[in-house]
Amino acid sequence: MDFKPLGATRTARTVKRGLPEAGYWKKFESPVLVKEYGMVTSLEFSPIKPHDLVVTASTRLQLYNGRTGQLKKSITRFNSPAHSGSFRSDGKLLVAGDESNLVQVFDVNSRAILRTFKGHTDPVHITRFMPSRTQVFSGSDDTTVHVWDIPSQTSVFTSDEHTDYVRSGCVIAENSNLFATGSYDHTVRIWDTRASSCAIKISVDDPVEAVLALPGASVLAVASGPSVQMFDISMGGRPLFSMGNHEKTVTSLCLDSNGGRLLAGSLDHHVKVYDLQTYKMTYSSNYPAPVLSVALSPDETMLAVGMTSGVFSLRRRDVSAKEQAHVEVKERSVYGTRAYFMRGTSNKGADDDLRIEYKRSRSLADYDKFLRKFEYSRALDAVLANNRAGVTIVLLLQELVHRDGLGAALSGRDELSLDPILRFVAKYISHPRYTQLLIRVSNVILDIYGDLLLDSTRTSELLLRLRTKVRNELRLHQDLTMLLGSMDMLMSA
Repeated sequence: MDFKPLGATRTARTVKRGLPEAGYWKKFESPVLVKEYGMVTSLEFSPIKPHDLVVTASTRLQLYNGRTGQLKKSITRFNSPAHSGSFRSDGKLLVAGDESNLVQVFDVNSRAILRTFKGHTDPVHITRFMPSRTQVFSGSDDTTVHVWDIPSQTSVFTSDEHTDYVRSGCVIAENSNLFATGSYDHTVRIWDTRASSCAIKISVDDPVEAVLALPGASVLAVASGPSVQMFDISMGGRPLFSMGNHEKTVTSLCLDSNGGRLLAGSLDHHVKVYDLQTYKMTYSSNYPAPVLSVALSPDETMLAVGMTSGVFSLRRRDVSAKEQAHVEVKERSVYGTRAYFMRGTSNKGADDDLRIEYKRSRSLADYDKFLRKFEYSRALDAVLANNRAGVTIVLLLQELVHRDGLGAALSGRDELSLDPILRFVAKYISHPRYTQLLIRVSNVILDIYGDLLLDSTRTSELLLRLRTKVRNELRLHQDLTMLLGSMDMLMSA
């Protein structure tokens, strides 16, 4: 079995924008309000240019042109209200469920029904194509989850472990066998099509309305009640953070093209934007009716918001000539450059072409080499020695905890080798993403060394700094608790 190095990007990337955050989102202006035939329950842009928009409302799937915003096609082959219209990754097929318990696959160009899957006994509210493109999964009010094979038109995976309506779900693009579903039984379950049961179960306090996998296959965003919660699925569904800026139930989630911003729509008439690096709200916009669905085009030029009133709002962002020129230069392959000689590598070829599998070997970082040899102390020294990013050090500490090697890595040290560890803990222990892990590291250090830490001036100063940081954080939490109590009294008056 090959050694798997530490993943270097398990959290959202930092996204630098040319404008301040509010200024960027305010450029989505001149909203066009389009009246549909019923509540707009789902919106999705095609991943392929020109990024057409599919709107699911009443018994129709409406396709709008991604450039002009004009109605392009209507798919009206439903006998009951449709749900969850979704594109395949190549933009050629659509899948949708309906309240007559069917799952149907359509050809986008001809609007013809290519496949009809029967097996659910109650309305189907969530459908998505799997990354393999030859399968779709569906969730229904009958509490079951199915994976359907398009060529054979049969169910290849079925589970009834949910105990209430299954109303949301998403695929995990980095692994073609994994997908997640959210249910009104207050759980999110992650499924592996190679297994016969749920791989990971995550429990929340409210019914789950939306589930979204972030890039990197390790973090899952879950809309439950008025909050959006983040879970680390690589650690068995460990909660990371909760964002509770909404007054009513959050109904829809989507990401920007870089995966650094999360958009959340809610029944409180608001769409709010969160920075996934800091988990803070950076922008909020108000709409005339409760929001049911939100979608942002892959090129970030169109923002669509669907509402309970049967109206969806379409906002456009004008791309400046400078920005367009930058994109064109970036995409252009100039003769003599690596991009020129690598052109065509994205071509996937025909289905009947002979494919030769090639896996390029990846050189390991110095700390990964030590981990491979089970030299935990040297691995920790290596990751701390070269001024690496905090997230890399935290990933290694998590790996040591997983291997039950944290104590071995921290023991047998003098004041010089303890110094960088204590400095890192004192600096980042108040960071919400790292607090739980660094408290565990601090406890291990105190258990191993105890009073010996006070014998050195260097370590005693760092312990004093750590104590001050913890006291300040506790004082802040006490102030916030008092503020929350005052707000509760005002709200209940």
